[in-house]
Amino acid sequence: MSYEVKVNNRTAQVDLLQWEGAYVHIKVDGKEYKLDFEKVGKGIFSLIHNNTSYNIELIPGENVKKYTINTHKNTFEAEVIDAEAKYRASRLKGSEEDAENTITAPIPGKIVRIPVETGQKVTAGQTIVVFSAMKMESEFKAKKDGVVKEVNVKEGQNVEAKKVLVVVE
Repeated sequence: MSYEVKVNNRTAQVDLLQWEGAYVHIKVDGKEYKLDFEKVGKGIFSLIHNNTSYNIELIPGENVKKYTINTHKNTFEAEVIDAEAKYRASRLKGSEEDAENTITAPIPGKIVRIPVETGQKVTAGQTIVVFSAMKMESEFKAKKDGVVKEVNVKEGQNVEAKKVLVVVE
């Protein structure tokens, strides 16, 4: 099976070559990966690649094709792209919704650090918020260059899922 998967601002072609038990063989943009992939809890997975272990948390998004993916150090937004999603994306291109970079809490947690302030210029990949949940810290990074428009939280604050933390324009 073949999928198109968007992770943050990068879209990759993912081909499922083989899946037997915990063994998964995939191809991502032409490069093959042999993985040991096990579900270890609700939404929590253990992935082993080249004798290196990774823990991944998958949080369902607003629909069955969108997920927030938390690793030990990073958080990613992912979407499985199909014909319907491509159509929606083409309709939003150039809209105000597409222009904003809103960082929201994927699950309830605590704000550890906010290394930016309102009015500050930021570059793509720069850490905007450090968030802690389920004994893991995640760094939310700017998806594009811009200026911090809003900071809606404070360090040490507990937040609910889907709370808007920071907005970058």
